[in-house]
Amino acid sequence: MAFSYVGKNVLVTGGTGMIGRPLVDMLLERGATVRVASMDSPEMADPRTEFLRLDLMDMNNCLEACRGMDFVFHLAGIKGSPKLVREKPATIFTSFLRFNTNVLEAARLCGASRYLFTSTIGVYAPAEVFHEDDVWKTFPSENDRFAGWAKRMGELQVEACKIEYGWKDICIVRPANIYGTYDNFTPENAMVIPSLIRRAMAGENPLTVWGDGSPIRDFLHARDCARGMLAVFEAMPEGPVNLGSGVGVSIRDIVEIVAANTSPKPEIVWDLSKPSGDAKRLMDISRARSLGFEPRISLQEGIREVMDWYGANKDVLHARHDPFAAKS
Repeated sequence: MAFSYVGKNVLVTGGTGMIGRPLVDMLLERGATVRVASMDSPEMADPRTEFLRLDLMDMNNCLEACRGMDFVFHLAGIKGSPKLVREKPATIFTSFLRFNTNVLEAARLCGASRYLFTSTIGVYAPAEVFHEDDVWKTFPSENDRFAGWAKRMGELQVEACKIEYGWKDICIVRPANIYGTYDNFTPENAMVIPSLIRRAMAGENPLTVWGDGSPIRDFLHARDCARGMLAVFEAMPEGPVNLGSGVGVSIRDIVEIVAANTSPKPEIVWDLSKPSGDAKRLMDISRARSLGFEPRISLQEGIREVMDWYGANKDVLHARHDPFAAKS
């Protein structure tokens, strides 16, 4: 029998975000009744959902969000540029520990039957290819150690719940570098693709980029990530599942795609005095493919879509909650 969301009450934490919005849309299409919990302004939420503006670091808020829910997708998180990660690691570490722990415990106490925990590529040590079963043999990269360790603790909590409470229907996904509409485009903490899009569409010319553009990375569109989450949630495999493209793309290729879709096309300048980063970081997605997952959206198509969306929606981005601005 096909898995059904019809008649199910589903909570999506972070359901106003880049992955949350397409996931919510897919759940609604499948007949779910969806509640969204987020710190963003209500205008960021799909109007077909029940929206709760809640700080999920507070356990009482998590209990309110989870009450009456059959399924919980925990996507809420914090994204920051490498600069912010270096400067404000306590915000990242403490926030992840608190709301990851609280949401899972609240879901258990409220009787949710299924749960998805969103981990991160940051749990991995530096390697050319990331395999799910290698995580606990090593330590997270120095560049990702605060978020990486906090997310590892979330994964351990999932394992602990399975052992102590016999709650088997909890799954873990580890997304790659995700991009899409509803991303964070603020100059202070945007990641590479939204940062390049904002700068190019603001008319920056020449467009200066750190390093030589040679590093290979794994980028996945948010809609593909949402599809992957549903595949994992429905199959409920025993171990964590990587969600990525499984193929590499160079930073140079990304810059060229953004520039080619900008009018006038900017000159690209590579700042070789700045570091390029690790040569290659890819995800093995064999486990996801065994569940029927396959990325559908090409990088060229996806970046064009995001650029079109950003051009039409700059004014709504002020409604995005900034967890770093709220801290001293």
